[in-house]
Amino acid sequence: MTRRAEQLNSVVHRAVQAVLTQGFGDPRLEGSLITVTQVRVTEDLRIAVVGVSIMPANREARALAGLKAATKNIRHRAARLVDVQRLPEFVFKLDRSAKREADVLHALDAVRQEWAARGDAPTTDSKSEPCARMDAQENEP
Repeated sequence: MTRRAEQLNSVVHRAVQAVLTQGFGDPRLEGSLITVTQVRVTEDLRIAVVGVSIMPANREARALAGLKAATKNIRHRAARLVDVQRLPEFVFKLDRSAKREADVLHALDAVRQEWAARGDAPTTDSKSEPCARMDAQENEP
């Protein structure tokens, strides 16, 4: 990715998040927390794919439809916030990676609690376990 593309990713990310934070009265977005998770511009810098996380999950479809319908308005408002000669067209995509990450962390926590309740908690003092070996290596001078 070119330096210009990286800069444009960052500029678009900040501008779109600012517009969404300010709000613009679309009832489909009311009651939804929308976060820009990532922006990827195409090589020709004409299109920016904007990944968004929408909470609560039961409002994802409605809020995403609202974003797609308001794309031109969002782009117009974002253009007023940045000093870019030509702002790319926006394409909004739902990014569920944060939810998947939270689900994994929740599952790991549940396993830890189950092991602790049974008294089967794994030990970290055994030199045969990979995590314990890495910890021991980090503590060596």
